[in-house]
Amino acid sequence: MLNTDQFQSDQTVAFGAGLRHRAREFASNAGCKRILVLTTPDQSDLGLEVAETLGPMAAGVFCKAAMHTPTGITEEALAHLAEARADSVLAAGGGSTIGLGKALDLRAGVIQIALPTTYAGSECTPILGQTQDGIKTTMSDPKLRPDVVLYDPELVVTLPVAMTVTSALNAMAHAVEGLYAKDRTDATTALALDGLASFQRALPEVIGAPAAVSARQATQEGAWACGTVLGQVGMALHHKLCHTLGGALNLPHAETHAIILPHATAYNRPAAAAELAPLTRMFGHDDPAMGLWEFARSLGAPMALKDLGVAEADLDRIAELATTNPYWNPREITNDGIRALLGRAWGGAAPHA
Repeated sequence: MLNTDQFQSDQTVAFGAGLRHRAREFASNAGCKRILVLTTPDQSDLGLEVAETLGPMAAGVFCKAAMHTPTGITEEALAHLAEARADSVLAAGGGSTIGLGKALDLRAGVIQIALPTTYAGSECTPILGQTQDGIKTTMSDPKLRPDVVLYDPELVVTLPVAMTVTSALNAMAHAVEGLYAKDRTDATTALALDGLASFQRALPEVIGAPAAVSARQATQEGAWACGTVLGQVGMALHHKLCHTLGGALNLPHAETHAIILPHATAYNRPAAAAELAPLTRMFGHDDPAMGLWEFARSLGAPMALKDLGVAEADLDRIAELATTNPYWNPREITNDGIRALLGRAWGGAAPHA
């Protein structure tokens, strides 16, 4: 079992099958009085189950969380929160739902409990991404990190295989960028490699036996490790591109990360070869970007942006948006370089620098 306290001291983190049934206990220990349960429309049944578990502490269920945390949805949820006189939220779901919990915390100062049902890792971070008028912006504030995180592997055994793969690759992207982050430490590097290794070992087992609780918990531990890295170091090109694509074209978050990851890795490898070197051993390829690309392909991950509905004509605009505002990256960002990267990712070609 991971020693989470070694890396994170401001959260209560627990792992265990059936843990969702103890949500009321954890909520009480966190000081919650009235809790608004948050989900997406597709997970409303889970929200109702959790609300029943919370009993008299439940203040209602808001089931309109959406990708990229649109500010309009947040304002609607904020009104619901006030009407229910809730002082806390329990976000049962993936990054969309947990993001809504953070957005409500930003505006109303609520206690947050996260019950993750994917591997996105948002529950580990103080980072909030919000979308308004097609533009996604991010911010970081330590108070936005959820107070309690409950990892119940029973909630991910039914996660469809395709979503399992893309969500895991999304989590892995946090760790890969953590390896060359400018503010990385020995501890974050070790944690990033632990998280990547957990996924590299457990994902094939999960694909072969999706209901294997032990393998699912191993992937949740990987998600925690990768997400904690995301919460402690800065990200670079990969995340900028994914946020730009997601905000401008309303693309599915995890699938976009899965496609971009090997291409962003290839772009940065000339400037971060030493930092990325451990991936050559982990994924069995001299080129870490190719190792990631082949690993993703072996799991049946989406490989091309065009398959997400991106038109080739969109790529020039995305490249311009992704290079407009300067941001740190180990390799210099150029419009031509990013446009070429996007072209390969659009067509599903193998990555290269």
